Amino acid sequence: MVPVGPADRLDAFRALADRRGRPGDRLIESLAEARAGTADGPEVWAPAVAARLGLPAAAALGPASYYADLAASHRDRHVRVCTATACFAAQAGRHLADVAHELGVTPGTTSPRDDVSVQAVRCLGYCYTGPAALDGDTPCTGPNLVDQLAGRQPPRAPEIPAADDTGDPVLLGGVVSGEPAWQVWPGTVTAHTPDEVHREVAASGLRGRGGAGFRVAAKWEAAGRAPGTVVVANGDEGDPGSYADRLLMEADPARVLEGLALACFACGARRGIVLVRSEYPAALARMREAVGQAYADGHLGPSAHGTGTALDIQVVEGAGSYVAGEETALIAGLEGGRGCARPRPPYPTQRGLWDAPTVVNNVETLAAVPWIVRRGGAAYARRGTSAEPGTKLVCLSERFARPGCYEVELGTPIRRLVHELGSGLKDGAELAALQVGGPLGGFLAAGSLDVPLSEAGLSARGAALGHAGLVAFDQQVTPEEVLRHVWEFAAAESCGACSPCRVGSRRGLDMASAGAPPGPEWARLSRVLSEASLCAFGRRIPPAVHSLARAYGDRLAGWGP
Repeated sequence: MVPVGPADRLDAFRALADRRGRPGDRLIESLAEARAGTADGPEVWAPAVAARLGLPAAAALGPASYYADLAASHRDRHVRVCTATACFAAQAGRHLADVAHELGVTPGTTSPRDDVSVQAVRCLGYCYTGPAALDGDTPCTGPNLVDQLAGRQPPRAPEIPAADDTGDPVLLGGVVSGEPAWQVWPGTVTAHTPDEVHREVAASGLRGRGGAGFRVAAKWEAAGRAPGTVVVANGDEGDPGSYADRLLMEADPARVLEGLALACFACGARRGIVLVRSEYPAALARMREAVGQAYADGHLGPSAHGTGTALDIQVVEGAGSYVAGEETALIAGLEGGRGCARPRPPYPTQRGLWDAPTVVNNVETLAAVPWIVRRGGAAYARRGTSAEPGTKLVCLSERFARPGCYEVELGTPIRRLVHELGSGLKDGAELAALQVGGPLGGFLAAGSLDVPLSEAGLSARGAALGHAGLVAFDQQVTPEEVLRHVWEFAAAESCGACSPCRVGSRRGLDMASAGAPPGPEWARLSRVLSEASLCAFGRRIPPAVHSLARAYGDRLAGWGP
């Protein structure tokens, strides 16, 4: 018998869909259309969708029962209430119960008249003005959220406050000063080579801004410009506390597309995909509009600006899952499967979307590429720190006196972000703990903010840079409530692909809910999660919990490392 290596691992769904003409490409969209037309559960309508596409019922039931948007009950009025970290911190999570009481609907169920449904989600990208909800696709935000949903107040959703702190923005030029996009691509595609673009990005030292921090040029090189290469712009910004990608996709979508076009050019890809999370309906509409305009202006198509370069870009809507932002899970979703992480190797740059070499870059990462190509990699490398060059979008949550999205140099002290850019907490409240880099990023104590905004600086304190969302907790939320919130997020968003994370996240929630120190069992569970989880989601849970225990000190005894 010939041994089967990782690169030859059989994926039954992928193999079947490939034989049927890859209808998986259309499966999630078809399921969403079926979901919109019925009040029944997936077990009723999903098998018929599979039959129309020539797939077995299980191929549709899997994603239909996995993705939150498809599995949740939808009635004529469907309200999605954000329960992510920033909205939780705004009112200690009380808003969810208040909404349920006002509408007469328990989250996850429907009203007695069967005309209203309420769904708890994470996150809607309104971290700067929470708590938040989407009433259909209409955002409602702020302390009077319940009054807005009840019709006593008009819907309120202020624009994202954005400011540049660098003096020469890489990412926010279009947002804060109206700098037009598509100034680099025409000259590059007509007069330069893919190697030149790659060299500038390599010289810049640009790292991925989606959390992993992998060198962008190295990822591009790993794809090898092989035939059929695909580049994906990952707009599945799931880290509660961050709304930078939402800002870019809504306020400057053309810059994101230009960065994607340059990445495709450097990688020899003729196809690009923009994945936008379903919780961002306005961003989805803006990206689709921008793609249509890009075709009309000759930036995309079979002969970009009259050259021999062909490039097609499509926009795809996600279906509601945190882990589906991880690159292998994202690819599984694009193929029509459950958004679960896949074992690596093979890496996506070797065998990704339908086994084609696939490069996945975050939206913010791609938005930096036009500046780098125009101004040169060396100019970008002089920004930030020598080890971690460049700038970063940092998002400050609703608890700050001046919440918003700020472009800063990497290496900027966290204390400056909190007390100067954010002007401390609103109404003179006292900072109890600061979450950095998402729910599984980590926590800093109020007296431990003298740390640079960098992966190296934060990891030394048990935190992580992640998307660089800063969520402030004041004294109205107890340490025990924050701990339970972290575990609730982990248990709800674990994709379930591996038992250490699937079982461990639920066991951790049980321990946190018990209210007593966890004892030796937590040490054992921490070790299993850290060492045996399939992807970074499960592996990041213990460091996040440990950092929270350090931030609160004796008040969370037993949860430290």
